[in-house]
Amino acid sequence: MSTPVSSAVHAVVPPLPTVVSTLRSAGCVFAEDEARLLVDAASTPEHLAEMVDRRVGGLPLEHVLGWAEFCGLRVAVDPGVFVPRRRTELLVRAAAALAPSRPVIVDLCCGSGAVGVALAAALATAELYAADIDAAAAQCARRNVGPLGGHAVEGDLYDPLPPELRGRVDLLVANAPYVPTEAIGTMPPEARLHEPTVALDGGADGLDVQRRVAAGAAEWLAPGGHVLIETSERQSARTVDAFGRGGLTTQVVRCDDLGATVVVGTRPAGGRRP
Repeated sequence: MSTPVSSAVHAVVPPLPTVVSTLRSAGCVFAEDEARLLVDAASTPEHLAEMVDRRVGGLPLEHVLGWAEFCGLRVAVDPGVFVPRRRTELLVRAAAALAPSRPVIVDLCCGSGAVGVALAAALATAELYAADIDAAAAQCARRNVGPLGGHAVEGDLYDPLPPELRGRVDLLVANAPYVPTEAIGTMPPEARLHEPTVALDGGADGLDVQRRVAAGAAEWLAPGGHVLIETSERQSARTVDAFGRGGLTTQVVRCDDLGATVVVGTRPAGGRRP
């Protein structure tokens, strides 16, 4: 944001402490940080007032700003699209640590495409594909992966992927929904009211989509390739079981600082594709 616009905004709108107070009164836990971001993003005083009103009304900050910070990057996030969580940065770290040179990457249940974008940025040279069943998410992902030479497609899991990717994927990452259906109602309003249910609801035990990802992974992975799925520590044993049933060897990666758990499945290097 240029200095003249910033100065104009500060000259007309209430001082930053007033914006902070407004956000805090609305229940924003990180009111100070959010107020600074909103002020910096405002192009006019009216724009700032509109953004503050939308945030006070319960819209996720990322939807108000139009972007989310993820792995040190600004990723575009359109209204109605799943907002990437900080804990999902473990998924990126774990995948990057396993990447060969010039990997083929597929980001399933991609949402905004944040995981694939962060991986491609970290690895510098990669062939990237992203897929999501939600039309708004696929459109948003195209905006994010396109500048990296990536491709984003709309459809159910593996269905929209180019057939020529079968047996070539080095890293298959999936932040698939894993919230049990009955728990959706207990989620914060920002998620359950403003993010698509298809990005949150994992079925009766939360693992319906994960099982489908695991069951189909070996067909798409290159020999020695890896599939990584974010899950919860409580659910990880069942995610491991799903990977085993899919013919994959498994390991569990955890990060206490992020409160994150990732299960890694590997197609045996000498194994035949199903």
